[in-house]
Amino acid sequence: MSVVAVIPARYGSTRFPGKPLAAIGGKPMIQHVYESAAKARDLDRVLVATDDRRIEQAVKSFGGEVMMTSKHHASGTDRLAEVARKIKSDWLVNVQGDLPFIHAETIARAVRPLRRDRAIPMSTVCTPIYDLDEWRNPNVVKVLRSCAGFALYFSRAPIPYRRNDRVDPRGEKPGRPPKRRLWGYRHLGLYVFRRDFLLRFARLRPTALEQIESLEQLCQPRIEGLFLPAITAGQDKDSGVCRLDGCDRPRGLDCDAAHGLDRV
Repeated sequence: MSVVAVIPARYGSTRFPGKPLAAIGGKPMIQHVYESAAKARDLDRVLVATDDRRIEQAVKSFGGEVMMTSKHHASGTDRLAEVARKIKSDWLVNVQGDLPFIHAETIARAVRPLRRDRAIPMSTVCTPIYDLDEWRNPNVVKVLRSCAGFALYFSRAPIPYRRNDRVDPRGEKPGRPPKRRLWGYRHLGLYVFRRDFLLRFARLRPTALEQIESLEQLCQPRIEGLFLPAITAGQDKDSGVCRLDGCDRPRGLDCDAAHGLDRV
């Protein structure tokens, strides 16, 4: 069964134009994402899907594989679906372009549920939130999970609401105040799709909740019976996630507009 990672990257971001070319430690962000994803042993192939020649040239300059796609896609998933129609692959991993330090093990964890259970069409990843400001930040997307580890809801709001502090989001009852309080789980922008499900998913119209929260991952209402595993990554700050939309930034990040590129 072949697994292909696709990194959607477009130039025209409203929050950070030219984001994929922003320099981190002397390399464009897209190169960091590509090289981090390429370390995952579970992947047979890694490629960037873009609509901009500047991104194409940047990827080619470091020896990466890149595919030109339409400029008219509304989301990274739509771009991913275009790639799925053009290549042979059983599963496709959507690695968002603002995860420059994503760990190979995180990708492996996301792929495993689909390998174990063919009834699962899609999976994603989350990490624990121990910082109160991060939990309250609307640019940090939170995910609620069931006891079985399936995603129940995604939101920019600080969920779950902490009415009862005697139970944490894992369902555990700490006997004494913990050294670090678990506020909730942060959703990482990484998805694994079965190819047939991805093509079906991309054809559906967005729901009201998706539009209200501006979160494409609010997909459960679209497809009856969808169970979406939200796998906990191995590290608290797994990907060293680079939040370039008004939040913290990694040291050495050069946000000069000259590096400009697209929203992922």
